[in-house]
Amino acid sequence: MKEKVQKVLDKIRPSLQADGGDVELIEVEESGVVRVRLQGACAGCPMSQMTLKNGIEKLLKKEIPEVKSVESA
Repeated sequence: MKEKVQKVLDKIRPSLQADGGDVELIEVEESGVVRVRLQGACAGCPMSQMTLKNGIEKLLKKEIPEVKSVESA
């Protein structure tokens, strides 16, 4: 499942990089919890939780039904 998650993150990455940020995959648990670390401008952005939940988590759940949630590491 980790490879699937990485492929979806690679789709999101260009839009994050356009704003000076990035995302790093830390861990994919068997329970379906994905841990990521926002980097660059995204790390200190006040909208980072919204990006994490409404952007990254929403797309991961849509493309990989086994994903239950996305958390910041």
